[in-house]
Amino acid sequence: MTYAEHRRIIDVDSHVIELDDFLHNAARAEHIDLVPSMFEQKSLPVVQAGLDRGRELFAKRQSDPAVMSKFEASLMDNTKSGWNRLGAFDAKERSHTLDLLGFEMQWVLPTFSFHQMMHAAIGDALAASSMTLNKAMADFCANDSRLRAVGYLPLNLGPETAQKIMQQGFADGCYTFMVPTNEPNPENRSFTHADFDPIWAGFAERRTPVAVHVAANGNYSAVSPSFKNNGKDQAMLGGDAPAGELNLLNIGASAELFISAMIFDEVFARHPNLRVISMEHAATWLPSWLQQLDFTANLLKRKRAFAEAPSETAKRHLKVSPFAGEPVGWIIENVGPDMLVFASDYPHPEGTGNPIAKFERTMENCDQATMDKFYHGNMLEVMSVA
Repeated sequence: MTYAEHRRIIDVDSHVIELDDFLHNAARAEHIDLVPSMFEQKSLPVVQAGLDRGRELFAKRQSDPAVMSKFEASLMDNTKSGWNRLGAFDAKERSHTLDLLGFEMQWVLPTFSFHQMMHAAIGDALAASSMTLNKAMADFCANDSRLRAVGYLPLNLGPETAQKIMQQGFADGCYTFMVPTNEPNPENRSFTHADFDPIWAGFAERRTPVAVHVAANGNYSAVSPSFKNNGKDQAMLGGDAPAGELNLLNIGASAELFISAMIFDEVFARHPNLRVISMEHAATWLPSWLQQLDFTANLLKRKRAFAEAPSETAKRHLKVSPFAGEPVGWIIENVGPDMLVFASDYPHPEGTGNPIAKFERTMENCDQATMDKFYHGNMLEVMSVA
C-alpha cells in the first residue's frame, strides 16, 4: 500500500536536499569556475555533519536491504534531517520514493542549491549558476517522466539574459521555472513591463505554468525590520520558513503583490494561455484577496475600464498550494473548487508527517469531485494534460 492509497495525486511542490557537489557536478566547463560553493551562502546554513551523515546512511541503505526497509517504514517521518530522508539527493532512490508515495507526478524544486545560486552569486556568476542549477535539476529528473524539474529564472538580470537562460533550461530538460516576485532595484523595470513579454510568451506557448515560490521573492519583505526591536526573541520554525510571527503571517504578501500586478498590468490579457502556480505562500489569504481585487477595480472604474472582474482573471490563471493544516474546506467554500492544488513539500519538514490527513481533516464537506480536483484535476488542467 502506498502513502497515497486509493488517491490519484499530482504533487506540485517537492524538493531535493542536495549534497554540496550538486551544482559543480552539473556545471559546464565554461561555468564551473563561476559557481560558488554551497558553503558561501548563509541564508540556509549547510551543516557538514549533516552532509556526512546523509552520505553515510545512503550508503547503508544501498548495501543493506534491512536498513532500506526501516527507512521505507518511516517514509513520512519529518523529524529526520532532510539529508537522511529517502530520495533526498539521489535520483534513482527518488524514483523508488515516488513508488512508495504513490504519486502520479511530482514537481521537484531545489533547496540548498537555490540559496547557493541566489545568495552567493552576482552578475555573470548569477547567470552561470542559474543555468547550472537548471541543468542540475533537469539531470536529477531526467530518467523518470513522473518527476518534473523546476529551475529558476533570474529576471532581475533583464529580459534578454533571462530569456537565454530560459531557452537553455528548457533545452536541458527543465519542465518549468521559479521566477522572483519582486525586483529589488527600484530603478529597474517591473517584471510586468512589456519588455518581459517574451518571457511570459515562452511559458504560454508551451502551456507550462510559471512557478512562484516563497524562496524566490526577490528579497521582498512585507515586515519592517523595526518590528524585530520588540525586546523579544523571534520564533523560528527552521528550513525555508520565515522567522517570526509577523513574517509567517505575511508569507503570501509577495505572491499577492506580484499576481495583482500581473492582472492590473494586463500581462494575462496579453498572454491568455499563461498560468501561474503559487507554492508555499499559504492560501488562507485567497478569499479576501479576490474580493479586494474587485473592490480596487470598482473604485477605479471611472478612470479605467476592465474587461472582466479581476477576481475572474485570477481564478482562470492562478492555482495555489495551501499548507497542510490550513482550513482548505473553508477556502474552497469561498473561492470555488478550481484554485487549490495538493503539495507535500517532501522532504521538507514543513510538509508535516501526514499532509493528506491534515488536508482532509478540514475537507469533510467536500464532495468527491472537489477532492479529485484538489488532488489532481486542477493540476491536469493547468498543465494542459489529459
